[in-house]
Amino acid sequence: MNTALPIMVRLVVFLGLSWMVAGAAADGDDNKGYRIQPGDVLHIDVWHEEELQRETLVRPDGGISFPLVGDINAEGRTAVALTAEITEKLVRFIPDPVVTVTVAQAAGNRLYVLGEVARPGEFAMSRPVNVLQALAMAGGLTPYADRDSIQVLRGSGDQQKAMPFDYADVAGGRSLEQNIQLQPGDVVMVP
Repeated sequence: MNTALPIMVRLVVFLGLSWMVAGAAADGDDNKGYRIQPGDVLHIDVWHEEELQRETLVRPDGGISFPLVGDINAEGRTAVALTAEITEKLVRFIPDPVVTVTVAQAAGNRLYVLGEVARPGEFAMSRPVNVLQALAMAGGLTPYADRDSIQVLRGSGDQQKAMPFDYADVAGGRSLEQNIQLQPGDVVMVP
């Protein structure tokens, strides 16, 4: 019975990892969950490998370095997807590695609300935030706000995109598609 328990544990771990890797491979990256950003602190743990337990800062270029794995890109990925990639790369050195990646500090996810709001500024996104929620984080609109001309500015590389947001329509239950989920770095401009 003593040898059956370790074999069962390894089988359960192997099946669990196979499911995670297959799921990440099917999507390329899962669509739900927090997206890692530069400035975040990650806790990476390889079970029963004390020398492979550490916290690492996501560099400004979006990468991290991890022993035996080298440099990998973490920016824009979830902890689940990063876990799958590290596991895949460690399997060459460690049989059946059990890897856990968690976001210890979500420092990189910021959005900005500027213009005619009570408290304009930079805000941390510790969870998904839509436009109405961002406006609430900024204390709401001032009496001078042009409610029909709010814009969400989103940069991608060297391109900038402006998306309209009509407060009255969205608050009235119309044009709800304008109440988009914000991404790190988005700017909500309230003229």
